[in-house]
Amino acid sequence: MNGKLYGIGLGPGDPELMTLKAHRLIKAARVVAYPTLAGAESFARSIAENIIAPDAVEIKIDIPMTVAREPAQAAYDIGAAAITEHLSQGQDVVVLCEGDPFFYGSFMYLFSRLSDRFESEIVPGVTSVTACAAVAKTPLSARNEVLTIIPGPLGDTEMRSRIDATGSAVIMKVGRHLGRIRALLDDMGLSARTTFIARASLPSQQVLPLGRAPDPAPYFSMILITKGQDPWLN
Repeated sequence: MNGKLYGIGLGPGDPELMTLKAHRLIKAARVVAYPTLAGAESFARSIAENIIAPDAVEIKIDIPMTVAREPAQAAYDIGAAAITEHLSQGQDVVVLCEGDPFFYGSFMYLFSRLSDRFESEIVPGVTSVTACAAVAKTPLSARNEVLTIIPGPLGDTEMRSRIDATGSAVIMKVGRHLGRIRALLDDMGLSARTTFIARASLPSQQVLPLGRAPDPAPYFSMILITKGQDPWLN
């Protein structure tokens, strides 16, 4: 019999925000896989490091830092092949993913390569969006308000259109795009309704007005825009 593939959401970084189910599965895992960025230490592994068994087999999936898709896709091919070897031998494999596996999560690329051949289970995690709202003490939506999640690399024209059409917005993947996004939000008159958050839930977290945000922004950062009235006043 084949092993089972688990996609485990770890939450935004604070190990205490990991679910009980994630904790149980990781602690019992004999094979653990996780992404690394350009050979650096794995953020996903660092969240779970205290519960990974000392004798667990670890599969590192090294993802190159490039905007080109081909190198990353090749890395997922290599990772999927290594995971396949263990699954085919009847060993379950736990794949660690910061945040939630299916919300901008790297696990989805492994899932697309493996789920048609192996049984799988997805364990959701606390998303970076809800973690950022929590540390910023900023409700994202109430009643019939619409919340829109926007990737930072999106062009100005489409980003403006999507922000205009929504009640609240979250801009992710800010990074090197922060200066351009800040200029756009200033022009839209939304700066006073905007909060910048970096590394939510970690000791190094930052919660700042957008005007004070560092440029370029850290990798784990986002912008919250709340255009409506404060929900508790409605």
